[in-house]
Amino acid sequence: MRNYLKSFNILSNDEIDLFESKVTYKKLEKGDFFIQEGKTCKEVAFVISGLFRSFYYSSSEEEVTYCFTFSNSFVSAYSSFLSQTKTVENIQALSDIELLTISRNEILKLENSSTNWLKFFKFIAEQEYIKMEKRIFLLQKESAEKRYQDLITNDPQYLQLIPLNYLSSYLGITQRHLSRIRKLISN
Repeated sequence: MRNYLKSFNILSNDEIDLFESKVTYKKLEKGDFFIQEGKTCKEVAFVISGLFRSFYYSSSEEEVTYCFTFSNSFVSAYSSFLSQTKTVENIQALSDIELLTISRNEILKLENSSTNWLKFFKFIAEQEYIKMEKRIFLLQKESAEKRYQDLITNDPQYLQLIPLNYLSSYLGITQRHLSRIRKLISN
C-alpha cells in the first residue's frame, strides 16, 4: 500500500505513516461481502490481495456485475460512503482477500490535517469518474464483440480470473453470446 500511495507523488512520508497507523488489517473468505445492499458504507479498503466483484440487482432481480476490484487498489461503495445513505450495491469476494480498512471518520480527519490528502482524494475520485464514464460509453456505444475485444486488450487478467457468468454479466450479454464471441475471436 505504501508504494501505491507514494506512486502519486502527492503525499509525504509522514502523511503515509499517519495513514498506515489508522488502517486495520482484515481477511475475507471467498463469498464474503465487503458491503451488502441496504447498508451504509462507513469505510474504504485497500486490497492487498484478492479479487472483488461489485454487483446490484436489476428490476427483474437478476444480478448485474458492473465492476471488479483487483489487488493494489481501493474499494468502497463510494456513493454510499460519500452521502452516508444506504447502498444498492454488493461487493463480494471472488477469492480469499486481505485488506487494510480505514473508517470514514479517520479519512475526514486526514482531509482536515493536510491539503495533500484533499488533493489525493480528489485525484482518486477523478480517476474513478473517468473509469466509470469510459465504461458507460463502452456499454452504450459499442457492440458486444467490441466490448470483449476491449477487455482482451485493456484487462486481459479478467479473462483468467473471473468466472464466465460474471464476465458475461459485466459485458451486458448472456453466457451463450459470450461463448459465440469467444469462438469467433479465437478462430
